[in-house]
Amino acid sequence: MGKEGTQVPIDRNFNKNIEYLKKELRVDKNFDLIHHKMEHGGLKIGHFYIDAFASDKPMIDTLKSFKFLDDEEFRKDPVEALTQTIIPHQEIDTSEDLEEVIAQILAGQSAFIIEGVTQAVLVDTRTYPARSPQEPDLERVVRGPRDGFVETIVFNTALIRRHVRDRSLIFEYLQVGQRSKKDISLTYLDSVVDPELIRRLKEEIEKIDIDDLSMGEKTLEEYIFGRSMNPYPLVRYTERGDTAGVHLMEGHILIIVDGSPSVMICPSTFWHHLQHAEEYRQKPVVGAFLRWVRFVAVFSGLFLLPLWYLLASNPELLPNQISFLGLKEEGNVPLFLQFLIAEIGVEMLRMAAIHTPNALATALGLIAALMIGEIAIDVGLFSSEVILYLAIAVIGNYATPSYELSLSNRLTRLFLLIVTATFGVYGFVLGFVAWLLLLVSTKALNTPYLWPFIPFNAKAFFVSIVRSPMPLQKSRPSVLNTLDDSRQEGES
Repeated sequence: MGKEGTQVPIDRNFNKNIEYLKKELRVDKNFDLIHHKMEHGGLKIGHFYIDAFASDKPMIDTLKSFKFLDDEEFRKDPVEALTQTIIPHQEIDTSEDLEEVIAQILAGQSAFIIEGVTQAVLVDTRTYPARSPQEPDLERVVRGPRDGFVETIVFNTALIRRHVRDRSLIFEYLQVGQRSKKDISLTYLDSVVDPELIRRLKEEIEKIDIDDLSMGEKTLEEYIFGRSMNPYPLVRYTERGDTAGVHLMEGHILIIVDGSPSVMICPSTFWHHLQHAEEYRQKPVVGAFLRWVRFVAVFSGLFLLPLWYLLASNPELLPNQISFLGLKEEGNVPLFLQFLIAEIGVEMLRMAAIHTPNALATALGLIAALMIGEIAIDVGLFSSEVILYLAIAVIGNYATPSYELSLSNRLTRLFLLIVTATFGVYGFVLGFVAWLLLLVSTKALNTPYLWPFIPFNAKAFFVSIVRSPMPLQKSRPSVLNTLDDSRQEGES
């Protein structure tokens, strides 16, 4: 039996090659793996393919073309006849390794094994199961394209090509997984991107030694960016072709994994996770307003609950002008436990909403709002203020453009709540400092996570926090060390 990663040269013994492929592919046990016996010009041909991947028209055209082939020409040089004369309109390759032939068959190609020939002919007759491109749920916009990435890698590359028609656009093909042979594409503009960044990424990917990327792009992310306990995302995910195109133009690298509609953008910073395509689909002043509203929402979701808990637990810290913000009725449960129970309850509702069929989603919302919220206040489990501030924090989380960042902020909020409840004012201050130090010390592919705030770059920081007009954005981010810094002709 063949071993993954080893080479098995194609033998001149036709039956030996056929038996090897039938054994390794388990043809007799798989109903969808087809071995089609053929003969032409007195030579036997073994045709292998996967039924579900075979596109009818290319397959029929390929097989029909055999009858136009001269027998003598075919016997003289079968590979030459097939690749140059009969099926030149298809995407064709040859291989002298049976293990590579197996990998390509499982990837969807058709393989022709010819009697007495030490090369197999691989013909791309495949089609891909795929859903129609549609607008991603997590990145909706009022104005803009409604198409998004799907689970098929070639469709995703086509969508990116549609947005970026640059001759220097590269889709570099890699495979990961000793058994799964998962298809991956490193996508970048080679006239813009930092070559050192490409080299480091390829090195990290080539180090991966695993049977399968069980969770697709998330497993790949953990191998590339480490397995630390830092909850903050080191890559940004997008399902929008226009968002991916913008980052390519800036000098970022995209990692596309077959089977996933999410494309990884790297390197990314904290501020990348706070930007949304909607800001660039409106006038600059409107976009700037939307961005600042989003900043307020995100940081409210992060700091509002622990800060209010600190003030409610220490009323002497409240100035008289805002003393109404304090706790009116403490309730039957300690304030910290109220927050802890409410946080866990919100997470339970979020998970329940994910697993609830659409037809029952409205019913779940009514149960959460009326039966749980109202009754919990009436029986004294929660105070009204706890529900109010928790609702604001949850809204802030849902206003975060990056789903991964919103989950990280929830954990940070819980951490700040715990240290504030334990150590009071000192706990809140130390927790905030610890959070800031974590972000300052974090790097993604040697890119500082808080850049351009730390280290400070005034021009880049202004662009990060204010949605400036596109004609004024004349240069690419300096932190990416791009080969071409200018985004406009004549600028340097």
